[in-house]
Amino acid sequence: MSTSNWNELPAAIAAYLTAHPARDVAAALEAFAPDAVVTDEGRTHRGRQEIQTWLGSGASEYTYTTEFRGATRIDATRTDVVQHLEGDFPGGVADLHFRFTLAGGLISRLVIEP
Repeated sequence: MSTSNWNELPAAIAAYLTAHPARDVAAALEAFAPDAVVTDEGRTHRGRQEIQTWLGSGASEYTYTTEFRGATRIDATRTDVVQHLEGDFPGGVADLHFRFTLAGGLISRLVIEP
């Protein structure tokens, strides 16, 4: 396990973390493997079609900012990124873990949780 800064993140993770808050669905989707699985807010989205829908609608009723707080490389395929969110969602502030698994340079699994 090692701690990483933004510049050490795998390309797919950095691309997703840049594109999703900017609501660039096409760019965010490119970071995912065709058979990827995302779990967010207790819901699981399988495959690019479901992930595309999630990317386009996730938290769309709220406005928020994100700030990279750090990342931990668990092993060659797994990285845990902590993002700080502030906005008009319930509670207004949250630190979330984005737990990524990569396969072939793309995101194969993403779990977003406190």
